[in-house]
Amino acid sequence: MNAPRILSHSDLLQLKRWNTPTIYNGWEQITKRDHCADAVNLEESRDFMPQMGPMVGYAVTLKVEPSNGAHRKSKPNANAEYRQYLASVPGPKIVVVQDMDKPRVIGSFWGEVNANIHKALGCVGTITDGAIRDVDEMTNAGLKVIARRLCVGHAAVQAVEFNCDVEVFGRKVSAGDLIHADKHGFIVITPEEQGGILEAARFMDTNECETVIDAARNSAGLTNEEILAKLAAASRQFAQNARDKFQRGGEW
Repeated sequence: MNAPRILSHSDLLQLKRWNTPTIYNGWEQITKRDHCADAVNLEESRDFMPQMGPMVGYAVTLKVEPSNGAHRKSKPNANAEYRQYLASVPGPKIVVVQDMDKPRVIGSFWGEVNANIHKALGCVGTITDGAIRDVDEMTNAGLKVIARRLCVGHAAVQAVEFNCDVEVFGRKVSAGDLIHADKHGFIVITPEEQGGILEAARFMDTNECETVIDAARNSAGLTNEEILAKLAAASRQFAQNARDKFQRGGEW
């Protein structure tokens, strides 16, 4: 179920220089979809390591059900098999974990031990609609976390299913999807949309800075009427630049 890799490692490093809203601005121009809800989280998520900045990587997927101890008896080798899958996928990787106990929180797959194991196997972070614990130790391990909340225990957590479609925070994620995530939330970018995402994000960031933002920040000494006129002209230029580049346009 792993999609082909479109972007180079250097491309991913460049994507990491921008926040997730900026990546969305580029994605919006190159996509053929009609609604942003098709790609971003629909439920509120929490970034527990905002100081780490954005994370970018390819999804590896996992389902857990900490409340159900029967999985340990029926699938005694599941964790070892999951780690074999994890190790077989090239990085950088973001582990996307669907907690089947949601909306309850019974226990956490994530803590100091799993953070260090996953970091060693090429993971840069995780998105889980369940809980995490050992947040300081996970930070020290260098694994970025976007999750629903904190909790104390791990309960009977183990791998239930992996390399499968999952749903977290209202968004379906498939193994191999490209993910960009930060304190604002996350965006899931399909293989057919990945090729132009870096150029589009760079262009739209420059477009904002050279038009609307520049007009707003260089308005000292102008009257309100002059500022509004200047902003209107800059907004038209912003939209025209986007249309010339992407045949789609934009608006501020």
